[in-house]
Amino acid sequence: MSVDSDIRRLGQSARSAARLLAGLSSQQKRDMLLRMAEVVEQQQSQIQAENEEDLAAGRQAGLSSALLDRLELTDSRFSAMVAGIRNVAELPDPVGEEIEAMTHPAGMRISRRRVPIGVIGIIYESRPNVTADAAALCLRSGNAVILRGGREAIRANTAIANALRAGGAAAHLPDGAVQLIQTTDRAAVRALCQLDEYVDLIIPRGGEGLIRAVVDMSRVPVIKHNKGVCHTYVDVSADLEMACGICENAKCHRPGVCNAMETLLVHEQVVGDFLPNMCQRLTDLGVELRGDERARAVVPTMRAATTTDWDEEYLDLILSVGVVDDVDAAIAHITKYGSQHSDAIVAADEVAQEKFLSGVDSAAVYVNASTRFTDGAEFGMGAEIGISTDKLHARGPMGLRELTTYKFVVQGSGQIRA
Repeated sequence: MSVDSDIRRLGQSARSAARLLAGLSSQQKRDMLLRMAEVVEQQQSQIQAENEEDLAAGRQAGLSSALLDRLELTDSRFSAMVAGIRNVAELPDPVGEEIEAMTHPAGMRISRRRVPIGVIGIIYESRPNVTADAAALCLRSGNAVILRGGREAIRANTAIANALRAGGAAAHLPDGAVQLIQTTDRAAVRALCQLDEYVDLIIPRGGEGLIRAVVDMSRVPVIKHNKGVCHTYVDVSADLEMACGICENAKCHRPGVCNAMETLLVHEQVVGDFLPNMCQRLTDLGVELRGDERARAVVPTMRAATTTDWDEEYLDLILSVGVVDDVDAAIAHITKYGSQHSDAIVAADEVAQEKFLSGVDSAAVYVNASTRFTDGAEFGMGAEIGISTDKLHARGPMGLRELTTYKFVVQGSGQIRA
């Protein structure tokens, strides 16, 4: 069979499953997820063995250390993945929740209730834990899901998806509720994005090239989980020791993730006091620094930043460093080069804080904290489907509620419109 016909078959199966999922009780969905977690846990050795095969292939293909880090399922990450499924099972079910209600002058009760979106296609790269996170969140919110991971994680993704389906089947999960596209042919991505007859939403997670390609080819609505060009601005009023701790965490905690800091901006009046110490700390941790002229005048060992550095998502131990005149200049820089993901100010001055909060148009804006907190679990959502950089329907970490839409329910007693 052709790729198009294979993907169409997956879409038909997912649509049938979505109708059944929409009618399941919260307890039924919970039981399915708990059984899924149990089987995934039981198959840890097999799944990690497949992950090792992916890692070996990735090393041979020359993947960067940051990408290999994203790909690796360590014991702690595996345990977190299983715990994430169980956590989602225990989260409040959003389906059926009444958002608001009113009484019409004619006496009808008009309310809005949360309902599943239907069939969601998720296209992602590198991290195999996304397979479990996405399946769990979609199932808990009553949606069928078609997963398409990257070729670099195909073995682990397949093993995880098989375990999820086996666990779900033991608890009567509808056929087609969780499906993985197992071909690495890129034609499968186009076919999925064109399947507007069966698929209601596409969520791409990955690099800028993937996002742009999906948006360009899709006939299905897309919520973009774009790159994270995250900034930290150190204001003239900042506690500089606090700023050092925040910047070190934002850059070095996990440099290969989308909420890591990629650009550091420093107020010109504190650059001499702050930058040498900060740069030494980062250099000692293996960070390559690329600075503008004013930053290199203070720390001349930095490489000169090029025009392409400022909008680069490195996903590695590389950092762009710039000096700005004030908070307005920092906002202007972020507006020009940022990706509307997560940006932070370190400042004691409340006027500067408020100016930054209102002036920076990003999904998450921080005051005196690391951008590394932009995460569904950290925001109380449990596991997340990703970080939306869009403005419509969902923005920031996408949890269960963001995977629902709503319908109007009108309850009357014989009213007719005059």
